[in-house]
Amino acid sequence: MQDLASSALAASGSVITLTFPDGNTRTYPQGITGMMVAESISKSLAKAAVALKVNGQMRDLSRVIEEDASISIVKRDEAEAVELIRHDCAHVLAEAVQRLYPGTQVTIGPNIENGFFYDFARNEPFTLEDLPKIEAEMRKIIERGAAFEREVWDRDQAIAYFTGKGEMYKAELIRDLPGTETITIYKQGEWLDLCRGPHMPTTKQVGMAFKLMKVAGAYWRGDSSKAMLTRIYGTAWRTQEELDSYLTQIEEAEKRDHRKLGREMDLFHLQDEAQGSVFWHPKGYKIWLSLEGYIRRRLNDSGYVEVKTPQLMDKKFWEASGHWQKYRDGMFIVPDEIPSLEEGKPIVSNKAFDHLLALKPMNCPAHVQIFKQGIKSYRDLPIRMAEFGCCHRNEPHGALHGLMRVRQFTQDDAHIFCREDQVFEEAKLFLSLFFDCYKDLGFDKIDLKLATRPANRVGTDDQWYRAEKALEDALKQLDLPYTIAPGDGAFYGPKYEFHIRDAIGRSWTCGTFQLDYNLPERLDAHYIGEDGGRHRPVMLHRAILGSLERFIGIMIENYAGKLPLWLAPVQCVVATITSDADSYAHEVYHKLKDAGLRVELDVRNEKINYKVREHSVAKVPVMFVVGKREAEEEKVAIRRLGSQDQQFEELPQAVASLIAECQPPY
Repeated sequence: MQDLASSALAASGSVITLTFPDGNTRTYPQGITGMMVAESISKSLAKAAVALKVNGQMRDLSRVIEEDASISIVKRDEAEAVELIRHDCAHVLAEAVQRLYPGTQVTIGPNIENGFFYDFARNEPFTLEDLPKIEAEMRKIIERGAAFEREVWDRDQAIAYFTGKGEMYKAELIRDLPGTETITIYKQGEWLDLCRGPHMPTTKQVGMAFKLMKVAGAYWRGDSSKAMLTRIYGTAWRTQEELDSYLTQIEEAEKRDHRKLGREMDLFHLQDEAQGSVFWHPKGYKIWLSLEGYIRRRLNDSGYVEVKTPQLMDKKFWEASGHWQKYRDGMFIVPDEIPSLEEGKPIVSNKAFDHLLALKPMNCPAHVQIFKQGIKSYRDLPIRMAEFGCCHRNEPHGALHGLMRVRQFTQDDAHIFCREDQVFEEAKLFLSLFFDCYKDLGFDKIDLKLATRPANRVGTDDQWYRAEKALEDALKQLDLPYTIAPGDGAFYGPKYEFHIRDAIGRSWTCGTFQLDYNLPERLDAHYIGEDGGRHRPVMLHRAILGSLERFIGIMIENYAGKLPLWLAPVQCVVATITSDADSYAHEVYHKLKDAGLRVELDVRNEKINYKVREHSVAKVPVMFVVGKREAEEEKVAIRRLGSQDQQFEELPQAVASLIAECQPPY
């Protein structure tokens, strides 16, 4: 192919220069395809290639390159290929469905995190029983290995084609596309679909590491006033090993579901009459208080002052901060005063309705109000202001999910008001605090990203340079591994993103550290500098756990309900084998309770195996089992959750050991 490329180059007066990831450049004839470039390098590369990135944008290998560009060839075994595999698998799913069930309309089928879905319009909705048959047809299509071919169609031609086939949803999609949009169709053999692409060269490259997972209802375009469609979800991976690992993770996640464990452990419940708000039961609230107490001790020793701010604040604060313009639909709004109603009379206009309050969706503007009380000097900074602030956000009903996505939540929120020359030190102190806390809480796999300036931002380039350098220098000085997330910073400043991995490999984003030039300006916060003039503080938004509700949900799933002793809602149950030991069991119970442990007494007239099973389901970490013999010898039989063994110890030693084990890490 190198010879062909050279011949073409010689025959053509127009050449382009392509720059490869290693910085090397090559010249090629204008109009060369990505596949031809791969073949010019090596046959093995061409065989492994599935797409081409041109100036960072993924494209088909069959597309021509018309001008100088930076390129990289994407191979199927690379992480970037996973999205292509899933996208192509969605097309294979759609073809399989229409082959098996003629008359079914295909609508929209994107790739999503960990998989893909496709929505279908059919008189009889699909069920789980249909999935094996569809999977089998998909394997036939993949094995056939038809090429993905891109075609550009005239808009009217495309509308007429899909309308003629009875594909009314596709026709509607095309009609609603902007007039400047190029209408592209992708064929795979005789079957075709409306799609922007890109795709791999053939269906064969999808591979067999896929599985259809579930079916669900979905409204056309997410609008509840429109037709209900059937959505089929699937997952696809590069290898069977990756698929098997994911399916094992899903199976394990179902066992660890915090909603299921929450019921078994009697921690909390949710109900329709309080959508997105949690009813914490006594045992669940003990977890909450233990976690809150731990963070409070950490903050107290790190120089934070704790405050409490109002739930309701005038809308003018949210207008000034910019939240009203951006997040109004996600806020709960109430009038300042509701006019009294007389029976049989309509509500008349009342100016009170023009004066609106909002339940706070975050704590930042309220903390600025405290900062503004009194004159602040440069000597007063930094001020580290913390609050376990209860916030409300009007999340859609369909987005709510146990403790993980709620409408009412509490953040371990804090804002640091500092001078710009203090940002580096504050970033360093927070990073140390953050990683110490997560180590105590059992999370040691944390990916850290530094998100830098986006295209649309406030502040000068020089200001951004200093801010990014301060945050990056802190990471380097602490020797913390990190990656750059270019352009992912907030519009007001760069930030740290923390991605923690749990026991089964899932990633969660909890804590945050954000640098803000914007809010102090908008809300007119200032301090008196060494020069006697007024200066704006830099505002650092930071949270360690984020939402306590969500973090407790993550903790429950990470530990599969078997929480560390210091967090366990019931640390020990004293259970009797026979009624002869009831008196001694009470003595043991009171010794533990007087020592401050969270302990329960079980002297029911039930067999000990029944009691052990029941308390094991409730994830009680330790049981002190006592019978006649233990009472006579003043000992206890210690059983630990997940173990069939039991250890006999004298009562004073057992109590002292358990007290030591139950101490929080800080």
